[in-house]
Amino acid sequence: MSPRAEAPAPPSARVHRFTRAERWVHRGTAALMGVCVLTAAALYVPQLAVLVGRRELVVRIHEWAGLALPVPVLLGLACRAFRADLRFLNRFGPHDRVWLRAVLRRDRRPASRPAGKFNAGQKIYAAWIAGAALVMLGTGLMMWFTHLTPLVWRTSATFVHDWLALTTGVVLAGHIGMALGDPEARRGLRTGTVSRAWAEREHRLWRP
Repeated sequence: MSPRAEAPAPPSARVHRFTRAERWVHRGTAALMGVCVLTAAALYVPQLAVLVGRRELVVRIHEWAGLALPVPVLLGLACRAFRADLRFLNRFGPHDRVWLRAVLRRDRRPASRPAGKFNAGQKIYAAWIAGAALVMLGTGLMMWFTHLTPLVWRTSATFVHDWLALTTGVVLAGHIGMALGDPEARRGLRTGTVSRAWAEREHRLWRP
């Protein structure tokens, strides 16, 4: 009598999403961005400026946090998984256009929003925040080292820096709001794994 065939093992309930290095890149960038936003608020909102005081110290913290903002990403380039995720974020395919059309129609059905490891909204946010950070860094350096550029350049840099900072604060608030509404996505950034059911529902084109 032939031996009974063993039943296949059930798939794992959780799948790997982010490495430890990737999670630390996100945490480091988030911490530095948070310092930049909070110190900017303390510098430009009169009520907060009076409450915090020590303007010169706040200015220095803001400058050094802004200067250090690219450091976590630059360090993360040593991680192969992080470089692979950057390539995913930089690719916009036909399914991403389908995802965006569903968002515009306010169609919340997961089946109408196909996504790979990152959805179209996450790709747009990543591209926007990367560009904004570079512009903020450049204009901030013009404002910091006043002897390097003409007055008209510094005036323009101040205008761009201030309004982009306000826009960045609004975009970050939206990003945080989206994260608060998706506990499994937050768990993925905290622990590196997500439930298989969530991955299949929200990122059905992703093959972990």
